[in-house]
Amino acid sequence: MSRVVVNEIEAKVGNDVKFNSNIANPTTVKGEGTATTNLQQGLVKYWVFFRNMSILDSFNSASFTDNGTGDATLTITNVMGNINYGVNHGADGGAGTDGSIRYIEGMDGTTAKTATAYRTRCGYFTADAFVKFDDGDNTASFVGDLA
Repeated sequence: MSRVVVNEIEAKVGNDVKFNSNIANPTTVKGEGTATTNLQQGLVKYWVFFRNMSILDSFNSASFTDNGTGDATLTITNVMGNINYGVNHGADGGAGTDGSIRYIEGMDGTTAKTATAYRTRCGYFTADAFVKFDDGDNTASFVGDLA
């Protein structure tokens, strides 16, 4: 087995440097301390930053559908390998005029998660119900395997 030790790798043509992406022989990189991480599985595969139901920035996002107040469908460009991916949500957490905290609830409860899309709701809880609301700053990211 040969070994090449270098301080820096630079792409000769363009900006892409390719690593072995064969999942049967995954590329591992040293993380914090002595830990290593699988380069393919250790990366976020999709993220979106939206404000008041309008995308401001994103990665691997095919589209964002505003289904109505506080209701959105996030569609993925390069689809996930299956429906077993993790979803992380975040919201600005600002209090509404009623003092409630705004946040993204997650799955809307009526639409199944697919490898190509995820439907979510933004809003807040009152003592009686979940109230959908077009909130301020929100984020979502997906982790897992791409198809």
